[in-house]
Amino acid sequence: MVEFPKLLQYKGKPMSDMSYYEILEINKECSASELKKAYRKLAMKYHPDRNPDDKEAEDKFKVVNEAYQVLSDEEKRSIYDRYGKEGLEGQGAGRGGFGGSNSDDIMDMFNSMFSGGGGGGGFGQQSRKDPNQKYALDFEIEYSLKFNEAVFGCEKTIDITYKTSCGDCKGTGAKDAKLDACDYCGGQGQVLMRQGPMQFAQTCPKCQGQGQSIKEACGGCRGKGFHEKDDSVTLNIPAGVDSGNRLRAQGYGNEGKNGQRGDLYLTFRVQEDAHFVRNGNDIYIKVPVFFTQAILGETISIPALDGELDLELDQSTKDKMQFIFNDEGVVDVHSGQKGRLIAQVQMILPKKINEEQKALLEQLQESYGVESHPHKSAFDSAFEKVKAWFKKD
Repeated sequence: MVEFPKLLQYKGKPMSDMSYYEILEINKECSASELKKAYRKLAMKYHPDRNPDDKEAEDKFKVVNEAYQVLSDEEKRSIYDRYGKEGLEGQGAGRGGFGGSNSDDIMDMFNSMFSGGGGGGGFGQQSRKDPNQKYALDFEIEYSLKFNEAVFGCEKTIDITYKTSCGDCKGTGAKDAKLDACDYCGGQGQVLMRQGPMQFAQTCPKCQGQGQSIKEACGGCRGKGFHEKDDSVTLNIPAGVDSGNRLRAQGYGNEGKNGQRGDLYLTFRVQEDAHFVRNGNDIYIKVPVFFTQAILGETISIPALDGELDLELDQSTKDKMQFIFNDEGVVDVHSGQKGRLIAQVQMILPKKINEEQKALLEQLQESYGVESHPHKSAFDSAFEKVKAWFKKD
């Protein structure tokens, strides 16, 4: 992990005291797309190419990058939310598969933000965007799942809309595909920026690195360079997915000029349940218990993901006491192991009592003798002390 410089400040606060969410200026409930958007903004702001010879900007860039690598990985984010940075000690780099965004996402971002002509994909991947094409082949959507659909898995047919290159303008957006050299960068796709004695290249802001501009817009696509088509994809969603998990549907992305389609990425958002509360692979459920049940001890039936369980209350069970059932939680989407079901007692007291119930309770209280008035023995010394304070000499 990056060691936060002790004196490194951000908005008047030491970055060493800030959470990853504060660093990226997001809240803990943010979606994957919101996370990526926030990261792009800060990465561009502090990138060394834009801040040459600025050690503080370089340090901030490293910290921002670390925060994104953790929060974009579903497993690491879960560990961080529970245990903080200490819980991540010894963890490796982000994993692919069903985790959150990984290092490939980061490389794709930097290729699009800082390369001149689209650049190659990260870690040996091919480019996902033609420099003369107005859209990326891959795209991402957020998809909502019901609580039970995420826990047990399901099959879903999803309607999507994807882009396909306009044949009239060959995807350029220009009438008859006629493009002029960009007058801002002279057709180079890059402009040279100078900061002090340093000079560096930056993607042309006018043509977005294409080096060409439209003289007259295509009538078929109105200068967009693409048309939109409807499609559907049927996916088997495995048991155990959670909010923030991503699933790739290969070949269901946007279509390029060569007819090849990119990939569709689904980021899941799981709805809450009225009774079960999910925390990673663990399930929590509140169990309302009347005070007499708690005092006497009783075996009661409680709902579980796979049906019901018997909960044996101890005598004198206390409010908020937890009973743990191993292997009764959600199956881990990576390992296949199940989490726990944790039943937490919610003590219920009577809202009102009648005369008969009052008499019985008074009789019960008296049967306990001194034990039924714990405040007396607890406060005897306190009363004597208070009296001594005001005793006149």
